[in-house]
Amino acid sequence: MSFKNILENWSAFRKDAEAGGHHKYDHRWGMAINLDVCTGCNACSTACYAENNLPVVGKERFEKGQAMHWMRIERFWDDADKQYPERGASYLPMMCQQCGAATCEPVCPVAATYHTPDGLNAQVYNRCIGSRYCSNNCPFRVRYFNFYSYYETWAEPLNQQLNPDISVRDKGVMEKCTFCVQRIRTANDKAKMENRSIADGEVQTACAQACPTGAIVFGDTMDPNSAVSKLWAKHEVKRGDYLSKKPKQHPEKRGYRIFEELNVDPSVMYLERVREEI
Repeated sequence: MSFKNILENWSAFRKDAEAGGHHKYDHRWGMAINLDVCTGCNACSTACYAENNLPVVGKERFEKGQAMHWMRIERFWDDADKQYPERGASYLPMMCQQCGAATCEPVCPVAATYHTPDGLNAQVYNRCIGSRYCSNNCPFRVRYFNFYSYYETWAEPLNQQLNPDISVRDKGVMEKCTFCVQRIRTANDKAKMENRSIADGEVQTACAQACPTGAIVFGDTMDPNSAVSKLWAKHEVKRGDYLSKKPKQHPEKRGYRIFEELNVDPSVMYLERVREEI
C-alpha cells in the first residue's frame, strides 16, 4: 500500500476491523490471553528468546534501556496501597499487539514497517534505518532498538544455538514481536501445497506453545470455528460499550484490549483475572 493511498483514504485506514477498516485480510492472526491462569513464570518470554534469536544483554545494558526482549511480563498489585497485599501480584504478558490501525506504520520514513494481508505489523530489517519513530509512536512500548553487533552477541560457540528459520539482526535496526511469522509462513506453505486451508491449532507461537497453563490461545480470528474466535465472541466487550463505561450487560464478559480508547485495533484480547472477595 502506497503512502498516497493511505493519505487519500486516511479515515478508512483509521477504522478498526469491526467498522470495516481499510485492510483486506486473508487471515487475521490474534491471541486471547487468560490472566486468570497466568502464573508469571516467564516461560513465554524465555521461549521467545530461543525462537527468535534474541540476545541476552545482561543487567548493566538492561538498566541503560537497551533490553531486547520481544515480550515481557508486567506485574501489578490490586492492593497497591498495602505493604503486604493479600491477593498477591497479577501478571500480564505484553508483546506487540499487531494493531489493525497501527500508529507505528505511517511514521516510518522508509516504509520499513508495513501491514501484511494476515494482519501483522511486519518489519523489513534491511530497509530499516533505525530512526526509532515507530518506537516513539507505539503506545505499548514493544519496539526495541538493536544496539548490538551480531559478532558481539553470537560469538562462537553461541551461534550454534540460533534458530535457522529466522534471520539474525545486526545493530541499528528496530525489532519487535512478529507472532512467530516464520511458523505462520511454514504452515501456510504446507497448506497451500496440500491444497487446503490452515487448520486451527496448526500454527502456534513459541510463547503459546511454551505456556505451562495454556493461558495463551493463538489462531485466526477470521475463522469463526477457531478457539481464539470463540473466546473473542464469548468475552470481548465491544469498543462502544467499553468507551461508554456503562455497566456490562453480560457480566461473564471479561475480555478487553489494551488502550482500547486509542482506536488502534489490537489483535490481542486479555481476559480479566477473576478475584474472589475476601
